[in-house]
Amino acid sequence: MFARSTTIQLKPASLDDAVAHVRDTVMPAALGTEGNVGLSMLVGRGDSRTIVTTAWRSAEAMQESAQAMDVLGRQVAEMFGGPPQVEEWEIALLHRDHHAGAGAAVRGTWLKVDPDHVDAVVDVFKMTTLPRLAEFAGFCSASLLVDRESGRCVASIGYDSAAALERTSEQANSLRAATLKEAGAERLDVREFDLVIAHLNVPEMA
Repeated sequence: MFARSTTIQLKPASLDDAVAHVRDTVMPAALGTEGNVGLSMLVGRGDSRTIVTTAWRSAEAMQESAQAMDVLGRQVAEMFGGPPQVEEWEIALLHRDHHAGAGAAVRGTWLKVDPDHVDAVVDVFKMTTLPRLAEFAGFCSASLLVDRESGRCVASIGYDSAAALERTSEQANSLRAATLKEAGAERLDVREFDLVIAHLNVPEMA
């Protein structure tokens, strides 16, 4: 499974219109494209940094959809925010304890390792990080996206609510530090988001 993420800095006043446009225009177009397995939309808590992610059954399906999806992404950026940043990933792991409901939140961690050590990051996340995440109150899902050429990865941890996300902050900091140390990875960024559209149908990959 593969994913394409489009990051846009939304104008705060345009947030509701942007969510409606992605839900009513971009998502139906994506779901109607061969090989697509869903879409999600994250909006930064406090800064309106927005990430729209489409998931694909294969790298070929993702590449064949690139032109049409990029046009839609640019339209959203031109209508509601700044220039889009598009990245492509392999979905290395996805686990759902249960599906996210209304009011769900996500903590994303961007990290980097030597490209030869990407599989080691996946193993650490699967064997060490996931079992501990399962103990967090309000935990609902986790995913790990990787770029094998650059060594960049992003881990997204979903919670039932913003309150659950906030309550786990200290636990998450401790677990993140342990994971990065064991994997030999460098932390690039950590951000928190509201999950405003959750329509990813990627199967369990843990």
